[in-house]
Amino acid sequence: MAETDKEAAGNIAHSPEDTASETAGQAVYEKSLLRKIDAHLLPAVGILYLLSFLDRSNVGNARIEGLLVDLNMTGDHYLIGLSLYFVGYVLFEIPCNIVLKRTSPRVWLPTLTIVWGIVATLLGVVQNEAGFLAARFFLGVAESGLFPGVTYYFSMWYKRRERQYRVALFFSAASLAGAFGGALAYGIGRLRGVVWTNGWRWIFILEGIVTVVIAVSAYWFVHNYPDTSSFLSDDERKVIRQRLAADCDATQEESFSWAGVREALQDPKCWLYGLGFHTMSLPLYTLSLFLPTIITNLGYQAAEAQLLSVPPYAFAFGTTVGVAILSERLNKRGVFIAGSSIFAAIGYSILLGNTNPVARPGVSYAAVFFAAGGIYPATALVLSWPTINVSGQTKRATATAMQISIGNIGAVVGTQLYRTFDGPRFIVGHSFALGYLLANAIVVTVLVFVLKKENSKRALVAEEIQDVGEVPDWKGDIDPRWRFQY
Repeated sequence: MAETDKEAAGNIAHSPEDTASETAGQAVYEKSLLRKIDAHLLPAVGILYLLSFLDRSNVGNARIEGLLVDLNMTGDHYLIGLSLYFVGYVLFEIPCNIVLKRTSPRVWLPTLTIVWGIVATLLGVVQNEAGFLAARFFLGVAESGLFPGVTYYFSMWYKRRERQYRVALFFSAASLAGAFGGALAYGIGRLRGVVWTNGWRWIFILEGIVTVVIAVSAYWFVHNYPDTSSFLSDDERKVIRQRLAADCDATQEESFSWAGVREALQDPKCWLYGLGFHTMSLPLYTLSLFLPTIITNLGYQAAEAQLLSVPPYAFAFGTTVGVAILSERLNKRGVFIAGSSIFAAIGYSILLGNTNPVARPGVSYAAVFFAAGGIYPATALVLSWPTINVSGQTKRATATAMQISIGNIGAVVGTQLYRTFDGPRFIVGHSFALGYLLANAIVVTVLVFVLKKENSKRALVAEEIQDVGEVPDWKGDIDPRWRFQY
């Protein structure tokens, strides 16, 4: 994992398009350096998030493989288990980001992954409803620190405009998890009759064990911050510091402070970022948790439903990456979030309009592509917003955790909407998802207006600040020289 300075310098491609920066008498090219950072950071945390989303959503695959029958659970009690996951998630997100601020990514992120991997594995040996409910709650507790932790982590490596694309790539692992989850569940489900009558236990056990094994190795492949990461040369560290100092507060020596926490809690914009994700989390998690059930209710067998859940997620991966690239190049966020939400809303409108999904399963299945293809890019972009706009390290760490905590309250609501007797049309669930997506377009429009108005007011007071990292006693985004991106 470690590289010598000579090896690091040798990895730099001297292409004509690269922007050169002179540091310590050596030319270090920013685009090549950025590719190098991406190669060391994105696969590492992307794998962890893929495992996280796989371990939280594979319960949907397990359900159609006999989970309810073996645990003597009703469909409604199963929904309680889904809700308890998000209760644990919401309660512990802010504390987890505070722990990250006080420790380091290399220690904290793999440790969280080991803990949830163990809990996910134990889900495969629960014997009753009480065990299932307890395991789901603690799975939410253990997974709560990963996403907000990584978005904060990115803010310490990348310039503001560079973060959105990286957060979107990181989040795209969720759609890959959906695709892999369906394919894996199809294969693992064939173990029915091995030790246990049904194959759902093996889904939890095998996928949980894989998580633990990879998490142990993550202590070696997850890096800390630029000042201590071994894959960088001293010259590259200096260039990273210069880049960040010119753009954001990542180079400021800021220790944890409760004042920063209070600033986030008192900032209306932080609550709007949270509401932006809240209106996406309900459709996001209802789709990821109930897609196998929705497809099964179209008249397909369990094994067919597992495989049919793969293509919509593959499509969502493509739209997430594509929209993120366009958004970064055009430096626009709100219009792409709202547009993606409306695209997904078209899918739910089709689902609701298909009055006989069993007779016309192809119509409903096509609608799922619209839903997934809009939900995932909108969610990826809305989650990157506070990492771009919130300045002050403690405030940003708190704001990102706030956003996901507020957002996942929507997931708690959503887990109660797809009741067993509502199939195959699931009018209540689809209607809520449609309403939330339209609400997201409204919230995002309001937030764009607020940020644009704030920038206009600040422009009358002071010019936009340059070299934020070099400013002594930087006060964060309350400084009138700071500009918001929308």
